[in-house]
Order: sequence, then C-alpha cells, then structure tokens
Amino acid sequence: MSALQKSKPSSKSADAISADEKPPTLDNNVFIHHADAVWKQRDTYGPPGFRGVFINYYAALCAAFAAIGGMVFGYDQGVVSVVLVMPQFLERFTRVDSGAGGFWKGLLTAMIELGALIGALNQGWIADKISRKYSIVVAVCIFTVGSILQTAAVDYAMLTVGRLIGGIGIGMLSMVAPLYISEISPAEIRGALLVLEELSIVTGIVVAFWITYGTRYMTGEWAWRLPFLLQLIPGLILGCGILFLPFSPRWLVSRGRDSEALSALGTLRSLPTIDARVQQEWFDIRAEVAFHKETNALRHPKLQGGATGNRIKLEIASWSDCFRRGCWRRTHVGIGLMFFQQFVGINALIYYSPTLFKTMGLNYSMQLIMSGVLNVTQLIGVSTSLWTMDRFGRRPLLLWGSCFMTISHIIIAVLVGEFSKDWPGHRAVGWVSVAFLLLYMLSFGASWGPVPWAMPSEIFPSSLRAKGVALSTCSNWLNNFIIGLITPSLVQNTGFGAYTFFAVFCLLSMIWTFCFVPETSERTLEAMDHVFKDIISDEEEARRKVIETDLMGGTRRADESGNP
Repeated sequence: MSALQKSKPSSKSADAISADEKPPTLDNNVFIHHADAVWKQRDTYGPPGFRGVFINYYAALCAAFAAIGGMVFGYDQGVVSVVLVMPQFLERFTRVDSGAGGFWKGLLTAMIELGALIGALNQGWIADKISRKYSIVVAVCIFTVGSILQTAAVDYAMLTVGRLIGGIGIGMLSMVAPLYISEISPAEIRGALLVLEELSIVTGIVVAFWITYGTRYMTGEWAWRLPFLLQLIPGLILGCGILFLPFSPRWLVSRGRDSEALSALGTLRSLPTIDARVQQEWFDIRAEVAFHKETNALRHPKLQGGATGNRIKLEIASWSDCFRRGCWRRTHVGIGLMFFQQFVGINALIYYSPTLFKTMGLNYSMQLIMSGVLNVTQLIGVSTSLWTMDRFGRRPLLLWGSCFMTISHIIIAVLVGEFSKDWPGHRAVGWVSVAFLLLYMLSFGASWGPVPWAMPSEIFPSSLRAKGVALSTCSNWLNNFIIGLITPSLVQNTGFGAYTFFAVFCLLSMIWTFCFVPETSERTLEAMDHVFKDIISDEEEARRKVIETDLMGGTRRADESGNP
C-alpha cells in the first residue's frame, strides 16, 4: 500500500460533500484552498472538542505539560497580591509601608510587567532560532534566577531586581507556551488544548493565594519567603521535563528538517508516519512553509543569502512584515484581543473587591476568603471553555462574554453610585453587587480569559508566527501595565464612573469582535491564509498550487524509487 493511500473516509469527510464543493486533490491528498472546518475536507484524528482530547492523549499530555508555564505566571500574580500586605513582609521592606509606599509598591508590581514585556518581545526571535522547546528552557533558567533573588532579598533594591529578572522569564513563558501548544495540536482539539494555558494561569493564582493565606500565620520572614521559594518547583519541573517532549513539527519544517518533522508528527499523533492523516498534515505544513518562504524571498530579494548583515536586516524586516499586506489583519486581531482582555476591567474589579467586602462589614480574614472565592469562580469559568472553545467556537464565546460583562459592569456601576455611601444600611444590595461581581468573573473566565491567549498562537503564518505571538503578548503586558497605573486612581476618584468606563470598553469589545475577529475553530494552522483572506490574487493561489504539485511530485518519485 502506498504511503499516500487514503484511509476510509469518515461520515464527515470530503466524500460527504458534493462534487462541486470538493477541494482540489493531488494523489488522493486534499489541499486546503478555502477556510472551511477541517472535517469538511478530510479525515480527522478524532471527534472535535473535549472528547477528542482523550483520543489524542499524547498531544494533550504534551500540551498540559507545556502549560505549566502559565501556572508559573499565575502563581507569581497570586503570591504578590497577598505578600504585599503581610506584616512580616512590611517589617523587612519598610519603604513599601511608608507614607510614599503607594509609589514603591506600584514600582515593585510594575517590575514584573516591565520584565515580561522585555521577555515576550525577545522570545520571538529566540523561539525561531533555537526552537520552541529550548526557548522554554532558557525562560525557566531566567525565571529561576529571579525567584532565587526574590526569596533571598535583603533590601528593596534586591527584591526589585529579582522581580524584573523573574518578569523576563515569565514574559518569555507566556509567549512561547501557547505557541508550542498550538503547533503540536490537531486542529479539531486545538482550542481545548490552548485553554490549558489560561487554566494553568488561574490555577496558579488560586494555589498561590491559598498558600500565602496559610503562610501568613507563620512568624518571621518565612511567611513571605516560603511562597517565593515554592514557585521554583513548577518552573524546574517544566524546564527539565520539556527536554523529553518532541520538537514542534512546524518549527522543524521551517528549519528544513522535514523527515524529523514527519517523525515528530507520528509521535504526537500516536500513529505510524505512513498513516494518511499524518501524511496529509505533513504535506500541509511543508506547503505552507514553502509558500511563505517564497513570498518572503520575493518581498526581500536583496536580503537573501548567508551573510550576517543580510540575516540581521532580514530579521528586522520580518518584524515589519507583521504589519504589511498578508499579515496585518492577523496582527490587528492578536494585539486587539490582548488590549481588550485588559480594558474590559478584570483588574479593576479585583482591585475594588476587598474594599467592597470591607464596607459590607466583613472582617479581614473574610475579605481574603471572598477574594479567594473570586479566583475560584474565574477558574470555574475557564474550566467550561475546555468544552465550549471547540464546541461553539472562539467568536461566540467572545461575543457572549462581552455581553454579560457589559451587563455586570453597568449594574455594579448603578449600585455603587446609589448605595456606596451607606453599604451597611443596604447589605442586601451589597450582596447583589457581589453576585454580579461573581457573574463577571465567571463570564470573563469562560471567554475573554482563555480566548486571547489561544487565538494569537493559531492565526499567524509559520514564517511570522513567533513574532506575531510576541507582539500580541507584548500588547497584553503593556496594557496590563497601563491598567495597573490608572485603576487605583480611577476607582478612588470616580467611584461608579470606573465601572461605566469599563462597561464602555466591554461594549466596544463586542462590536470589535463582531466586525474583525474570524472563526478559527477546527481550521488547520495552514488554512489561516484563507480564513483571513490574505491570498487575494490569482498569482499567489497559482504559486501555492505549484508548490503543492512539486511536493507531491517529489513524494511520488520517492515512492517509485522505494525510498521512504
């Protein structure tokens, strides 16, 4: 049997489509020249969504392991939120507790975001150069150095430097983990596996919160040093374990290591490399990489060649290509998703919730418990997207999430405006505010929490994927920094106006999503050119078909000669 012979079609394969709807084929292999779901053209690796995770168990396990990078990020966020108010911490770092402590506390928090911005931006070229897998190891090494400095900090300067270095590692992990997951996942379950990144982030926040809630009862400085020390554990597990996982097949093809890519695909899919579905995916990847390399050569003809100067210039030019025809729509979507993820007000509600709980007459311990409940609510929301991301798609989640978040913001704004001067006299209304606060957290966790981390890693072409994801992640950290600066004064000085402000952005996020965000669920990474309508000329389409024909011809000659 030929390696290219197609297995028996499933009920949702190309045979189920009328003749005039069938995509072009070469030697029984189907090449995607449109933006339909993958099951409309070919056999799949299993059912879509969460059910398919159990069939593609090895790819799912690799994705879950890579997602530990998200847990590192979330754990750090959760630790700092409690450590900064610990008496044991404030005794050591009196500057944070002084009259101007607000500035120094804000600077300490901002160091993580500044470091993450630097890390995410640089991870783009690092992940292309040394592979997604090894760039995770580099990120873990940098994060480990930062964590050690934070654990051993004896003064404010040492702690701040540790936060900056740790932030660089966190930024690198937040960029490359979704990228790696996206490139190893089958199209039909890619959404569910990408949710693991956000699920790990929120899990890290919850775990860190309850650990620090317990260590605050310890006497001495280990009350805050121990939580910083414990964050080394998931980082070291990730850094060592990732070495045993396969390389990204798409990265291997981009480096000209096609046979290794085929072997990695077979391993990830737990199938022999002669399986028709594995062969089909391998051809798709090679065709897409070859097409974009040829496009890059035509776009930058004077920068081709092995000279060091040309390589540096080509690297710089490739960043600008993210904003040119063929990619600018994707860059707009990636950056826009991360922008709205921050500006829908998640940090504002988290910031104001302790004040709201305090005015309701809750004691300090109960305020912390209710803050923990908020994080658990978000975790529940994220967990639902393991099923809904591929079942309903990215667009519906974003649209419905924006709708419910807008309603929650508006109702909280009205209640805060009417009753904030006398919460103790209106306890029932206060609990209604808490209920809509929980609804908001649930809605965010089910929509704008996971989707912006998932989509950027699946929409960019192979040649620009690392750089596009880097730009999108930088947007997250930059806007996170901006929100961190404006939220305290916004809530303090405007009261209910802050929630009106974020309600407007929730509404804008819904309009923007409706107008600009396409559906990527169940589409292969190689189909994104057609999803975003970036191949708009007959010349480009013809060039892609020539590349596909050449690839098939090479395989056919190999079959005839008896070579694998």
